[in-house]
Amino acid sequence: ACICEKNKRVTNCRSENSRCLCEAIGSGVTVDCSTLTSKCLLMKAEVTGSKSGRREKPKDAFEDTDGLYDPECENTGDFKAKQCNGTTCWCVNTAGVRRTDKHDSDLKCNRLVRTTWIIIEMKHAERNAPLNAESLKKFFTDTITNRYQLDGRYISSVLYENPYITIDLKQNSSDKSFGGVDIADVAYYFEKDVKGQSIFHNTAGLNVSIDNEEVKFENTVVYYVDEIAPEFSMKSLTAGVIAVIVVVVIAIVAAIVVLVSSNK
Repeated sequence: ACICEKNKRVTNCRSENSRCLCEAIGSGVTVDCSTLTSKCLLMKAEVTGSKSGRREKPKDAFEDTDGLYDPECENTGDFKAKQCNGTTCWCVNTAGVRRTDKHDSDLKCNRLVRTTWIIIEMKHAERNAPLNAESLKKFFTDTITNRYQLDGRYISSVLYENPYITIDLKQNSSDKSFGGVDIADVAYYFEKDVKGQSIFHNTAGLNVSIDNEEVKFENTVVYYVDEIAPEFSMKSLTAGVIAVIVVVVIAIVAAIVVLVSSNK
């Protein structure tokens, strides 16, 4: 037997050729513990653990019905393009995030659309002085490359705008190396770490220390950008998204008016 350091949601671990191989809970798919486990298999294990009562819930926990669901995974660990809950179905991207309205079981999802850009936005707790931007950038760059094994070239930027920290991860299917980790899996591990729900064995979470000072976070949000635009109807868009669209349209109209006026 061996211990899967990078995934505690496993069972039946064994050593083969100096590698620790285990079965993912819920799916039974064999995972290699030397690298990150796919997000689909992790979600499957989390849902299974919740059903069986193995996983203790934080006192303030509530269910995000559109966030955590019982996914259908390929044997490779990838999400299946079409996901269903009973007779209600929807299409997802490679991060397993819904990218269409919910339909009946006749819905067709032609292919799994790749998420090429993930934006992780965090807000740190109030503090007397801002953090050092360069030290912050170094900490998160080193953490993502070492802890989550992501090649540094996929870290597009680490931006600090007190009190917000924004990390951009960009990765096309064409430039993802064989056997390399996927940005969707990295983002999932990272989000769980920051929220104190680490997937790593025997670890409570990620201790963020900038210039030897611990940093606490109040909120973490992850945004996804796909290689093909999502297919939501207007009625399913949130008021905030609609407001952004309206502002953009108004700005375009204003620019046209100015252009026409200047040409007279």
